[in-house]
Amino acid sequence: MKPTLLILAAGVGSRYGGLKQLDKFGPGGETIIDYSVFDAIRAGFGKLVFIIRKDIEAPFREHIGSQYSSKIQVEYCFQELDCLPEGFSVPEGRKKPWGTGHAILVGAPAIQEPFGVINGDDYYGAQSFQILADALRKAQDGSRADYSMVGFTLRNTLSDFGSVSRGVCSLDEEGNLAKVVEHTQIEREGRGAQYTSEDNSVKQMTGDEIVSMNMWGFTPSIFKHLESQFVDFLKAHGQEMKSEYFIPSVVSHLIETHRADVKVNKTPDSWFGVTYPEDKEMVVNSIRRLINTGIYPEKLWER
Repeated sequence: MKPTLLILAAGVGSRYGGLKQLDKFGPGGETIIDYSVFDAIRAGFGKLVFIIRKDIEAPFREHIGSQYSSKIQVEYCFQELDCLPEGFSVPEGRKKPWGTGHAILVGAPAIQEPFGVINGDDYYGAQSFQILADALRKAQDGSRADYSMVGFTLRNTLSDFGSVSRGVCSLDEEGNLAKVVEHTQIEREGRGAQYTSEDNSVKQMTGDEIVSMNMWGFTPSIFKHLESQFVDFLKAHGQEMKSEYFIPSVVSHLIETHRADVKVNKTPDSWFGVTYPEDKEMVVNSIRRLINTGIYPEKLWER
């Protein structure tokens, strides 16, 4: 069975100032999602599941999903604030989505096979998708769940236009994920980086650290874990205005409780994305270089 790719595309793009998912970066009007889907199809994925919001469904289907229907199976699931377990409600005034853990959970009805997870507004690279697909084809749960993650080298993920947050990974002797520690305000410094710690001191980083860019490989067993931990999250934080249920915290808990192994597969590819409006020119230029080196054709799809 071919693996599925779940694409998180419900974000609001508050720092970017618009819907990054629909913005055009390629010479033929391609979005970043277009390049991810192109790479996923080449790597052997057999289905796409888009996690979107109801309010962007029409433009998303028209400008994104409709291009792929003749090339790969496409399904949609919706991340809405009121998609909550029985007995819970949205606190009055909350507008912020519940986070990546919740986004993946709402995709459960569409997925019965091993699947990858990516952000819709991030570029991961052709080799990264091949690495992820190969891991998913071998995934088989035993006494512990058999998950994976594509790990990126920190310096290949930084922005020149502001600080970023990154989940820095520690690995065990077998190359499995041991821990993900979130660092905020990371800035490029030469070939390395630096970040500001909780005590406001500046910490140096080599740039060689392995970080998670939300490119995961799961089996359907993840959904029961997401569901149970989401209930715990809502009991503790469900009445807060901005609390978020993040997938790294779910994975970390499963590792700590010996219920999952997460193999970290390193990729040589560079990641890039659009966090700030100033990032757009860099993304456009990066895609142009990839086309010039033969990674992609001038136009991905016939429009």
